[in-house]
Amino acid sequence: MTTTLAPMATQDMATRMSASDRIRYRLQQAGRRYHANDNIAEFIRAGELQELRDEVQARLQEVLHALVIDSANDHNTADTARRVAKMFVSEVFRGRYEAAPAATAFPNVSQLNELMVVGPIRVRSACSHHLCPILGQVWIGILPSVHSDLIGLSKYARLCEWIMNRPQIQEEAIVMLADALQQRVQPDGLAVVMQASHMCMHWRGVKDDGARMKNSVMRGAFLGNDALRREFLSLLGDNGRP
Repeated sequence: MTTTLAPMATQDMATRMSASDRIRYRLQQAGRRYHANDNIAEFIRAGELQELRDEVQARLQEVLHALVIDSANDHNTADTARRVAKMFVSEVFRGRYEAAPAATAFPNVSQLNELMVVGPIRVRSACSHHLCPILGQVWIGILPSVHSDLIGLSKYARLCEWIMNRPQIQEEAIVMLADALQQRVQPDGLAVVMQASHMCMHWRGVKDDGARMKNSVMRGAFLGNDALRREFLSLLGDNGRP
């Protein structure tokens, strides 16, 4: 015989679950993945981000304990768990937990169809392998069509920030940014170049503090038009060229 839980019993179970378990349950029920660089904002209810911060703080306190750090008596680490929890949830990883920024589009009334370049835009992210910072710059090339929507200049920076504020690898981050721009603008051509320093290389491992990673995504007209691609890359200067 199958037992069905009454709505009140189900609600009671949910209130006794941790915030992370409730959010995870909703994601699993919807068949949605929740990788480090996925946005899960639509599955978070009012008040749960604060609960999540409190939960992360408690877990980080356990990490300090496991590292044999006496945070109860060490004034330098007494508030570290709270600070790091706030940093992860509300600052450097907030691109996972917040909805996409508003990027109001307006029609291409003047039927602009010339190359536009935005950048360099300063970006900050984190390597999902070691949670070390990634610091860099992004350049965006847009070739609008007469049917494209246009977005304000500041919206490119806001969209970059939203995508980059997650743990990830640079190769995937730039593709996600290109996807987001393609969806909003629908241009004839789209180009994105990113150059960044990875602290996981500078701080640990090989400790090479001079290495930079550069990569690019080219779509539409930038793939088939060599002259357009050369024009875009020439406008970036030496620092931005892949």
